[in-house]
Amino acid sequence: MTATKSYPFEASLEKLEALVERMEEGDLTLEESLKAFEQGIKLTRECQSALTKAEQKVKLLIEENGQITETDFEEDED
Repeated sequence: MTATKSYPFEASLEKLEALVERMEEGDLTLEESLKAFEQGIKLTRECQSALTKAEQKVKLLIEENGQITETDFEEDED
């Protein structure tokens, strides 16, 4: 089995949650709000990418003769 690659899903999700809380407080200026929104979009995309990659990996788990084997997939470099 090959070495597993970790995804920053949990870290990105925590940052996104903290960012949303800051925005909900309503104390940000317009410029700060726009920067926070832009960062939120980036974090959302990172989370979605991590989930998509995890889903692909799960789909590649194949059961053969009662054994579960893992087949690597090619990751697109962003």
